[in-house]
Amino acid sequence: MDILIADKFQPSGVSRLESAGCRVVCEPDLTGDDLSAAVERHDPHVLVVRSTKVPAPVFERAKRLKLVVRAGAGYDTIDVSAASSSGVYVANCPGKNSIAVAELVWGLILSCDRRIPDQVADLRNGTWNKKGYAKADGLYGRTLGIVGLGRIGQEVAARAQAFGMEVLAWSRWLTREAAMTEDVLYAESPLEIARRADVVTLHVAACPDTRHLVNEEFCAALKPGAIVINTTRGSVVDEAALLGAVREKGVRVGMDVYECEPGAGDSTCDIGIAREPGVYGTHHVGASTEQAQEAIADETVRIILEMKQTGTPPNVVNRQLKTAATRVLSVRHLNKPGVLAHIVGEIGKAKINIEEVENVIYQGAEAACAKIQLAAEPSPETMEAINSSSHHVLSVDLTVIE
Repeated sequence: MDILIADKFQPSGVSRLESAGCRVVCEPDLTGDDLSAAVERHDPHVLVVRSTKVPAPVFERAKRLKLVVRAGAGYDTIDVSAASSSGVYVANCPGKNSIAVAELVWGLILSCDRRIPDQVADLRNGTWNKKGYAKADGLYGRTLGIVGLGRIGQEVAARAQAFGMEVLAWSRWLTREAAMTEDVLYAESPLEIARRADVVTLHVAACPDTRHLVNEEFCAALKPGAIVINTTRGSVVDEAALLGAVREKGVRVGMDVYECEPGAGDSTCDIGIAREPGVYGTHHVGASTEQAQEAIADETVRIILEMKQTGTPPNVVNRQLKTAATRVLSVRHLNKPGVLAHIVGEIGKAKINIEEVENVIYQGAEAACAKIQLAAEPSPETMEAINSSSHHVLSVDLTVIE
């Protein structure tokens, strides 16, 4: 199996892949058209990326590509629709960087509350301002609002307990009963989080529904002097609206991601909100600890090796959850050559599309059962042709998909 790694990747992961018989090419500085050309040049079975964008032309130029692995959780940098149209799996590594991101969240919260970066800057410039910096609100007894209680949100919540904060959470899956189990207070909407929380931290996936979740309405609901933290994706925040809240309501902001981030190879940036007093920014490094990168490398290797061994990778994000199938055709048959070809051939003659196929082999490997999901109901004639045209077919049954 040939693998192209188009980002920085742990050497331990490369060694494990090579030990498993994979041929690995590492080109960590690939971007844009360079990536498309590299995929065409190396013709890999697997592409591994971190922050590198994977646009549609990559899939148009790939001949053998079967799998793209996002060595991280979010996969909005990959054109998943183009991958799906080309029959390429997209898999990710969810939860492996949760602790690293949660640690940065708390670093940003403390920076906002105690203005630590400003204090450091003043000391380096020879300025002593104990009186000005002695006016922090503190965190104990205040309310932390978490928008998105996934794995990262849960890690943030666990650390909030140690700070003595009350945790208020909203998530699509969260119910009042589940909130009690998670030991958090239940919020009915992100707006309720904005109204009630002293500190708001965002942990939702980037998708059309969450684009500019933090908008003018959200910012208008924030308490004066509230803290807002974004370590998820830049698209979740309308930076113009949030900048207004910084200037008009004294909101402080900690950000690791931005609406318009520099490319992987850029060394300069022009992020307006990051220059604003009261805004403390880092360089999209939430997952960038050695611990997190080792865990992500291990998961990436697991995904690739399972693909190599079984043909199907874990953590696939672009598998169709519900197909157009209306019927399941179950055919018990002897485990002989040509039986499946006979069955599929009769279905093809009937011009019925096959949505999914599973062929289960029974112990001893003498018999099997093909379960074939069909987009339409086969006629009695087709059923009879499948049943009677091969003496290796034992029985034929049809089930309606509810």
